Amino acid sequence: MATKNKSAYTFLIALIVALGGFLMGFDASVISGVVGFIEPEFELTKLQLGWAVSCLTLTSTLGMVIAGPLSDKIGRRKVLIYASVLFFISALYSAMAPGFVHLVTARMIGGFGVGAALIIAPMYIAEIAPPKKRGRMVSLNQLNIVLGISVAFFTNYLILQFAKSDAAWTKALMFNEFNWRWMLGLEALPAILYFVGMFFVPESPRWLAMHQQPEQALSVMTRLMGSDEAKNELNTINQSINQSKHKEKVPLSELFKPAMKLVLTIGIVIAILQQITGINSVFFYAPMIFEQTGIGTDASFVQAIIIGLTNLVFTIVAMLFVDRLGRKPLLGFGIAGIVISMFVLAGSFKAAEYKLTADAISQLENVEGYELLTKIEGTVFTSDVEFKDALNELLGSQVAAKHQGAIISSSITINPWLVLFGIVGFVASFAVSLGPVMWILFSELFPNRLRGLAISFAGFINSGVSFLVQLMLPWELSNIGNAGTFFIYGLFGAVGLVFILIYLPETKNKSLEDLEKILIKE
Repeated sequence: MATKNKSAYTFLIALIVALGGFLMGFDASVISGVVGFIEPEFELTKLQLGWAVSCLTLTSTLGMVIAGPLSDKIGRRKVLIYASVLFFISALYSAMAPGFVHLVTARMIGGFGVGAALIIAPMYIAEIAPPKKRGRMVSLNQLNIVLGISVAFFTNYLILQFAKSDAAWTKALMFNEFNWRWMLGLEALPAILYFVGMFFVPESPRWLAMHQQPEQALSVMTRLMGSDEAKNELNTINQSINQSKHKEKVPLSELFKPAMKLVLTIGIVIAILQQITGINSVFFYAPMIFEQTGIGTDASFVQAIIIGLTNLVFTIVAMLFVDRLGRKPLLGFGIAGIVISMFVLAGSFKAAEYKLTADAISQLENVEGYELLTKIEGTVFTSDVEFKDALNELLGSQVAAKHQGAIISSSITINPWLVLFGIVGFVASFAVSLGPVMWILFSELFPNRLRGLAISFAGFINSGVSFLVQLMLPWELSNIGNAGTFFIYGLFGAVGLVFILIYLPETKNKSLEDLEKILIKE
């Protein structure tokens, strides 16, 4: 019974810490429901809109660089407490932002919390988990990230419905006037919960051992796994700490030696491929993308919820099958699915037509200057870019942006179910392959003495590409169009698939030493 209680206690501690992953997922994707409202309200250009979304990724990258050394100095627990405070400040500041600069500043503050949670939460869980349960418990953080994304899509939709309600309490809370502000501010609640929860979490026993606090380390380990196992584990930790003291710091130049050429190229390609196929375009702009099909704002938010649930389900599927099927087969099938899905999306939007009839124009009377739309009445546009350019010319860019969803809904001829199929297929394919498998491969491909440095380098490139993809999407949709944007994502996926099929070895059931012999060409 005592063993079961300790296992339950360890799981509870891991669950509390993994709430950092939930906040990270929520913070990153809640902006998807906001973009359609802040663009006209703050009169943003497409690049400014992209910056409002992507700035969080920029500071989260810096947060990752800072969080590791800081946690070594002051402790894992303190860094996560500070992260919860950053999430809280970011949520309230974002909700009250009077303008674009304030909103970006608030989001960037939250980015530091995201970076800290991304690095320190799984590190802490790995340091408290029994070796036999480590993989499963660390995966709690990834599940919480995915859950946070799904909950953000759901609460965005819920707030949209509250904004339409005639109930006295919804009017008192002004959901209609401040819908997007509520979406962003809601994150303050789980941030408070995380802050309080972290005071029930002990400091990492590994950190305590590193800072010459053996009695406290043993006390924590005993609570987590029992007396005998705690002593054995603490001995192992002390041996690891002593060995690391004698290791020389590896310079970055070691990564670029000829022997590392193949493995580093594989790592960089996978790091770029994970982002350049457009996953964060979907997560951070889902309602905007769905609105391009003319289904309306409400339906676009509902379909964003479907995306979140798909991501959650197929992440679990990947966790169940990655050790059975292997890394390469999952990547192969998944990336092939990504390519097919993106080409389906490109084809669907390429076949779309836009035409405003007299009836359609009469139903747009709430659009400022809607009578000007009669100038393009009956004109058939086969390009979304040309149609949006015509709207901008007639109504002005801010009015056109504010009412774009309603106007497109009244004019477009497209198969929205095919678009939904394409995006759901893309997210499912990503979640079962590039999403989780990239990090597994990073932990296996690189040689032992360079692993930490190589993963940091590849992760930095991954974050940089993610930032650029998020920044550029509004501009791409406006200038290249839906079809062109998705076709480019599919093309990148196809090139990446060929590379992986040719160069990536299967890592399943191979020791790290065996992989080093295959990949490192002395």
